[in-house]
Amino acid sequence: MEEIIFKPQIIEYDSCSEFIAATQFKVDDLIFTSQSVYENFLKNYEFESKIIFQRQYGSGEPNDEMVSKIMAEVRKGDYKRIIAIGGGTVLDIAKILSVTDDRSLDELYEQIDTVKCQRTLLAVPTTCGTGSEVTNIAVVNRLRLGTKMGLVSPEMFPAQAILVPELLNGLPKYVFATSSIDALVHATESAVSPKATEFTRLFSYAAIRKIINGFQRIVAEGEQVMPSLMKDFLIASTFAGLAFGTAGCGPVHAMSYPFGGTYHVAHGESNFVIFTGVLKHYVEKDNSGAVVDLNHLLSELLNCPIEDVYIALDSLLDQILPKQSMKEYGVQEVELSEFAKNVIQEQQRLLGNSFYPLDEAQVLKIYQSIY
Repeated sequence: MEEIIFKPQIIEYDSCSEFIAATQFKVDDLIFTSQSVYENFLKNYEFESKIIFQRQYGSGEPNDEMVSKIMAEVRKGDYKRIIAIGGGTVLDIAKILSVTDDRSLDELYEQIDTVKCQRTLLAVPTTCGTGSEVTNIAVVNRLRLGTKMGLVSPEMFPAQAILVPELLNGLPKYVFATSSIDALVHATESAVSPKATEFTRLFSYAAIRKIINGFQRIVAEGEQVMPSLMKDFLIASTFAGLAFGTAGCGPVHAMSYPFGGTYHVAHGESNFVIFTGVLKHYVEKDNSGAVVDLNHLLSELLNCPIEDVYIALDSLLDQILPKQSMKEYGVQEVELSEFAKNVIQEQQRLLGNSFYPLDEAQVLKIYQSIY
């Protein structure tokens, strides 16, 4: 059994200037980033490298139209390295760019077993949620299919994951909230996955502790404490990425994809809507093993009886990002059965990591419980 996958070299720099000096940007490098990251952190440095901005090709989270346009742009140059500096959207797209050849995005999905790394990838996160800097998955909204789907290959691992806490300075509260809750979901789903090991749970539990302790400090001390916590949240996100890179994410992600893809809800926010609904279903079906271990940890961290952990967890997270029901996003109840069918048809990769096996009826039941 594979205990844990460590692929990227993990490097941390104290400052952006240290990162730039150490990276030695070259003329055959491609810097892929966002306009805001460039304006806030990079514009005062001189680069020989070509720079492209994700927003030139579309806004929001990655979709197939946006990614296809950026792939076409990358084919125009002979780049040896891609240096991706940004949030989950930038990092996920960069993984696809690292394996881009003459095939279309649809062909990459269909022929994923034959992709090869074409360009060395350096992944530099500027949010504290995806853990994308240490994983080999890119999630794209397949507009034609009406859902988000992961593209996964060992050839898509970054060569280096570069952590620069300074790059999180000034992160908008909403982006911080959605990304850090996403990291918590990563850590939790990987902790109860049937593929979890002692090694992955070490990282899962460490991430859960850091994130919940950080949220508790924000609630107790106010938002002014957030800058001092960014390094902890960044490390927690990477811990969670290391955990789910081996153990996988599960039904929370699977169920959030058709909902988030249809209603354009940010990834971390759509996960939050689904999160405790799945955990409650697990307890109802099989209150044993990894779920009990998780709930003991949550009981300790949240200082509440074990039977109240999900109430206490929702209460804490609601103070970081107010939670809404699916109905409040405009979802019609008749759509729930279509979402459930889509999950079963398109998300078996994720459902295979469920603590308790879910069929279409159970997926629908969870949707109805949080509607």
